[in-house]
Amino acid sequence: MVTWNRRELLQESLAAVRAQTHAPAAVVVVDNASTDGTTELLDSAYATELGLDVVHLRENTGGAGGFAVGIERALGHHPDLVWLLDDDTVPTPTAAAELVRAWQEHPGGHPAVLASKVVWTDGRDHPMNTPRAKPGVSAAETAAADSVGAVPIRSASFVSLMCDAARIRERGLPVADYFLWNDDFEYSTRLIRGGTGLYCPASVVVHKTRVFGATDADPGERFFYEVRNKVWMFSRSRSLSVPEKALYGASTARRWARTFAKSSDRRVLRRALGRGLRAGVHRPRANARVLAEARPTAAVAGRQPFTLLVSTYGNDEPAFLREAVLSSTTAQTRPPDEVVLVQDGPVPESLAAEIKHLVTALPMPVVHLALPANLGLGPALDAGLAASSHEIVARMDADDVSVPERFEHQVAVIEAGADIVGSGLLEFGDSIEDVVGRRTPPTDPEEIRRVIRFRDPFNHPTVVYRRSAVLAAGGYTDMALLEDYLLFTRMVEGGAAPANLAEPLVYYRVGAGAYARRGGTALLRSELRLQRRFRELGITSRAEYLRNVVVRGGYRLVPEGVRKVAYRRLLANRTGPARR
Repeated sequence: MVTWNRRELLQESLAAVRAQTHAPAAVVVVDNASTDGTTELLDSAYATELGLDVVHLRENTGGAGGFAVGIERALGHHPDLVWLLDDDTVPTPTAAAELVRAWQEHPGGHPAVLASKVVWTDGRDHPMNTPRAKPGVSAAETAAADSVGAVPIRSASFVSLMCDAARIRERGLPVADYFLWNDDFEYSTRLIRGGTGLYCPASVVVHKTRVFGATDADPGERFFYEVRNKVWMFSRSRSLSVPEKALYGASTARRWARTFAKSSDRRVLRRALGRGLRAGVHRPRANARVLAEARPTAAVAGRQPFTLLVSTYGNDEPAFLREAVLSSTTAQTRPPDEVVLVQDGPVPESLAAEIKHLVTALPMPVVHLALPANLGLGPALDAGLAASSHEIVARMDADDVSVPERFEHQVAVIEAGADIVGSGLLEFGDSIEDVVGRRTPPTDPEEIRRVIRFRDPFNHPTVVYRRSAVLAAGGYTDMALLEDYLLFTRMVEGGAAPANLAEPLVYYRVGAGAYARRGGTALLRSELRLQRRFRELGITSRAEYLRNVVVRGGYRLVPEGVRKVAYRRLLANRTGPARR
């Protein structure tokens, strides 16, 4: 629930949420920089008594930014569904239950989005928030929806919108820069595209707006946002197909014409139209940039416990695993409070014996998570995150070595407010005395946000992050060989606060074949999948997509010697060889 200066209505809405026959597992409230006492209310015993998860913003980001922050926070509670509500929406007692029922019973699989029937205070259907039936719907879609008492739709309003959490993790968060108007249209159509959206009349909510009216009414300043955001929608967003853009574009033109016809001051609208068209030429700012200005740093009071997360599989050397784990636990000036050791499938007897020894010998609790089959690094780390007890999680590969002060430095950065922090690293051959190179990441948060669309600014074996920020970005997913880059990009683009320490805090093993593994057709296929995913999520523009495919894709196909030189000079952001 996103709130701004509606203290009394917020309390009424929250009481109605608590009275639901299908109660939510958690309630997240985003305070959009209220000035009417809402902030103080949400900091009082009232919020504690209701068990609210409260997020305060420094600036009013509108619905889009507020819901982006709220959805990110809600995903940290591991939901199946996320119910979005305005703070002036009062749901009837069975509103949530009816949406959940339709989601569970729909014969065509789980719908991506389910919308409630929205009525005004006198019981009339609210015209601004009544979804229209999906254009060109098939008989099969209609029959499936009818079987659960619903109607197929292509878009819906944030007033009361229940979203499939798996689809959110796949498609990302709302575009925060929309601020007002069409943010819910863009987001709901993005979630629904290729799936199912349902309007469920049995789920009823009361929208307590001051005025009963439609979007054709003269919107004043909001017309600027209407124009700008619709231009973004039709030119930048991948929520609609080309035929749908033509259909909705024509509908938009008709509505704008009605707005002008009904307006009492067309000069204001003409100026808003011009401003909106000019602003629409520029792409929306990334969520990271918008939310960095609005969201206060999430500093954590005092020293916090943290988990060390290591994944190992059948090809790892037992001696390397021992060195990696011990350097990251007993050798640390600030050791982890827990170790989660994921065994990714069956392993040889020698490695199994080493794992057993580590589990019993380490002085801190060790969770040994043995997966029955080899799933790959991404799914293995997702399983390890689910088994972690602490909010702060430190990564470590099974064949690298941490310097003793690593966590003393990095965990403090997380406690100061960062969501992810990496570090520099030293590459070594046979031993850590045999240093062959140094890799230094960008340390300025703005630089990290700038370069991440082209290359990974984090060295994965060095990162420490907030578990909730990782989960909010969808986890590692199954993007073989590039799962870390996809995750970190989604985190930063979603508004996570990034940081890097230039100091090398990890020794990174580069044995024979290290550069050969950075190329080949398998990695090229993963690279192309990754770039398509960036484009689908709206992270890259068409030009950036083409650049990445040519440069990064081409890099995967060049000879190993050329790849080694290119990696050192371009992609790894090296500072040159170093010894220590």
